[in-house]
Amino acid sequence: MLKIGIDLGGTKIEGIVLDAHNNIIERKRIPTEQEFGYDHVMKNVIGLYHDLLGENKQQLHRIGIGTPGHSNKEGLLQNSSLLCLNDKPFSNDFERFVGVRPNIENDANCFAIAEAVMGSGKGEKLVFGVIMGTGCGGGLVIDGSVIRGAQHLGGEVGHVTLHSNGVDCFCGKKGCAERYISGSGVQERYLDKTGTAKDVKNIIAAYRGGDADAGEIMNDFFENFGIVMANLINVLDPDKIVLGGGLSNINELYTIGIERVKKHVFKDDPIVNIVENLLGDSAGVFGAALLGENEKV
Repeated sequence: MLKIGIDLGGTKIEGIVLDAHNNIIERKRIPTEQEFGYDHVMKNVIGLYHDLLGENKQQLHRIGIGTPGHSNKEGLLQNSSLLCLNDKPFSNDFERFVGVRPNIENDANCFAIAEAVMGSGKGEKLVFGVIMGTGCGGGLVIDGSVIRGAQHLGGEVGHVTLHSNGVDCFCGKKGCAERYISGSGVQERYLDKTGTAKDVKNIIAAYRGGDADAGEIMNDFFENFGIVMANLINVLDPDKIVLGGGLSNINELYTIGIERVKKHVFKDDPIVNIVENLLGDSAGVFGAALLGENEKV
């Protein structure tokens, strides 16, 4: 059976076709063009699907689509950074035009399953993937299957409460982890403290250069990272935690960050297996193709 994966992003839509052994048969990227609205984006996704299949249209296949946000019980997409998708029946509309029901999953779960099956978590039973980019998301994978939970809240590490009286989160709550261990959170903290806007790359450079303000911001970042990851370990005790997103490239996460994690884990001298991703920004599309392969809940 062929596996088709489509990763629907803010600026690009990437598609891939894998064979039964996860070898790449076809791969293609096109612009999302979300500024033209929902119908246009849907048309682009459907066109990409047909282009990917090419001469393989008669072969048995399944399709997974990774999107920002989640589908509610009515099948409507919600909390998507692709605003034109919100409150739209994306899965139903795709099936109506194509005749194939897609597996729809959020981008963090697609990242997690790809890294668990093909990436840094390959061969492990329980893998937790954490994306730390503009925001923060996560996914739990057991035996190659995404665990969504009764309300599809499984893996939502970005919205665990880190500081109950903390900063406001876009979700309507206060003190969510996302506001402290994401790129946007680090940038906002730096702006609030110094009155100067800097991107994460320059904040890290300032920290490494001995800047006191950047040092304070990054020290808090490592501490908050340590608390969140330790809580994951205390509750789930995963074989591996795989980090993705732009902030996963911060080398100090794997030294200073891990030491902060150990400080908060409920065990003397714990084993903390936190690693960088292997698949990079390709994880999303690979994960979409793998959706449904070992389905549980």
